[in-house]
Amino acid sequence: MQECLEGQEDGRQVQQGQAFEAQPAGPCHRRAEGPSCPGTTVPFPGTEWKSSWRHQGRGGGWRGLGGGPDGSGPAEVRISTQAGAVAQAAGEEPGTCKCPQAQLPPPVADEEAREGLLGLPGSFKELFTFFCANATMHGATRLVCSQNHLRKAFWGLLFLGALGALYWQFGLLFEQYWRCPVILTMSVHSDRRLFPSVTLCDLNPHRPRLARRSLQALDEFARENIYALYKFNFSHSGDAPRAQAPGPESAFQLDRTVRLQRLDGQNEVGFRLCNHTGGDCFYRAYSSGVKAVRAWYRFHYVNILAALPADREDSHRSHGDHFVYSCRSDSQDCQAGHFQTFHHPVYGSCYTFNSEWAAQRPGITHGISLLLRAEQQDHLPLLSTEAGIKVMVHKRDHTPFLEHQGFSIRPGTETTIRIREDEVHQLGSPYGDCTDSVRDAEVPLLYNASYTMQACLVSCFQQLMVHTCSCGYYFYPLPPGARYCSSETHPAWGHCFYRLYRELETHQLPCTSRCPRPCRESSYKLSAGTSRWPSSKSRDWILAELDKQRPGGPSPRSNVAKVNIFYQELNYRTVDETPVYSVPQLLSAMGGLWSLWFGSSVLSVLELLELLLDATALALLLGCCRLRRALGSQPVAVHPEPEANQLPSDCSRDARRPGAQPAMLPGALARVSAEELGQVCVCQDS
Repeated sequence: MQECLEGQEDGRQVQQGQAFEAQPAGPCHRRAEGPSCPGTTVPFPGTEWKSSWRHQGRGGGWRGLGGGPDGSGPAEVRISTQAGAVAQAAGEEPGTCKCPQAQLPPPVADEEAREGLLGLPGSFKELFTFFCANATMHGATRLVCSQNHLRKAFWGLLFLGALGALYWQFGLLFEQYWRCPVILTMSVHSDRRLFPSVTLCDLNPHRPRLARRSLQALDEFARENIYALYKFNFSHSGDAPRAQAPGPESAFQLDRTVRLQRLDGQNEVGFRLCNHTGGDCFYRAYSSGVKAVRAWYRFHYVNILAALPADREDSHRSHGDHFVYSCRSDSQDCQAGHFQTFHHPVYGSCYTFNSEWAAQRPGITHGISLLLRAEQQDHLPLLSTEAGIKVMVHKRDHTPFLEHQGFSIRPGTETTIRIREDEVHQLGSPYGDCTDSVRDAEVPLLYNASYTMQACLVSCFQQLMVHTCSCGYYFYPLPPGARYCSSETHPAWGHCFYRLYRELETHQLPCTSRCPRPCRESSYKLSAGTSRWPSSKSRDWILAELDKQRPGGPSPRSNVAKVNIFYQELNYRTVDETPVYSVPQLLSAMGGLWSLWFGSSVLSVLELLELLLDATALALLLGCCRLRRALGSQPVAVHPEPEANQLPSDCSRDARRPGAQPAMLPGALARVSAEELGQVCVCQDS
């Protein structure tokens, strides 16, 4: 027996698969004899160290797990028993200690920690194996995992075809989404409604006292032009302008170069306008002689009114007080504060009813009823050719544009107007072009009211008029610092105005694009019915009673009118624009198409993306490793040899022999390389 077993237990025969505990306490070794290599010893020098060994069978060697009380470990050591047999076959002396090279891997715990941190498989085979076992996308597993090349090519074609069809349908879907289509949804609501505003005008434009002489001169000039064209004499007609008390002298002079003319070779009548140098002339022509006379008269009428001082008296209040005989709203008498008055150059004295009350029930008794006087005391027959009352129903805080949206009521009748309200809610950008408020409008409004498209168009035209012609049109409000056009201050203003107005009519001005519709808009649908009022039986006493209310002589039936305005029903309709494809609907449609062609979900797509990312990362890592090996950049660990006095007695003499390998300390196993872990001391029996 070896001397290293002195004072220790006899060795034990260990069969394959058996394990035993070893607790060496001195410089000698625990001896383990196996069936393949009897006499194999394991060194545990210098310190107590508990270990567990298991024989791996013939040619398998020994596998040990151990740890010391000093905290070094755990460690796994595999010792090949083939070294003893090789040593005996080579004729080595018995009893010598031989340290063969045993290939031991690095510590398992550190390797698993590094592998878990990176999260990448060790090869492409492992990567694709994991994907094939866990993928949920239809067709992808057959494409990636099929071993038959023909089948893999077939599924590759199917996959590409399905992918192409999917993205073709995606293209159609996004093309429709980017068009931003909308659908209209109509709903009916029933609720108390705020009564709308009602504007009424008497169609009796008055003659301002300061402009009476100028207007008389204009009437005489009009007679001359009409007689020259039609050989008609106003002196034999009841439509001749009435004589007025002469007013103060006016320095205004008519522009007699602008006359009515019949165009040669054409059945049209118009008047000629030129610029300030007398050139660039054109005719403002009309196919109707009545329209031509009214437009020509209005041109001179605006010249006269624009020359008046801005702080002149408003004489419409004097005869406007006789316009409304009586008023009742919601079965109560109207108050003076319910009306706002203003004067229109063409439609005369106007009243706007703005009572803040909500209609609780439909019907004529819950509306507004007015008794009006429609006289033509100061009527200008060439300016306005109709008699009666101009009416417009509009939303509160909206400017009434009677020339565009008003309707007329005949005198001597009772007119019943029934209202039905509709609300339109439009979508803004990118679905449509609309604005929410005055602050969002591109054009600053010249009216102190809420935003409407018509108010924006008028404001835009007036600002272009001031910018182009250096003056503003009299019928519209002025921007700050501007003045109205007249022949005295701007002789060629008519030439500039009518050219600009023609461009507006043909949509050549940018006002149409700069004035979108409001996003929330209320419209009123009106239906009217008329009857003769007062009747022949009750005419005398009704007119007599009205004359007592408004003294001034008997009023014929043709000078009075009755108007009833009320809600036909409190149900109102709302028309809402909704997008055809919102973002949730777009994602839903995309998900339906994806499920149709691939039968998978978003997570399945992420699985495929994970495969691509892992394959890319693995290819980069393997490429870097090959590049490092090619450049020889791997570091070599250098460790000092242990001293001879640190080795066991049996191996110390072998360490001094030429070619002998040093025995390694078990406590240092975790601090050496794999090549050094393979150097273990193998002793053989004599």
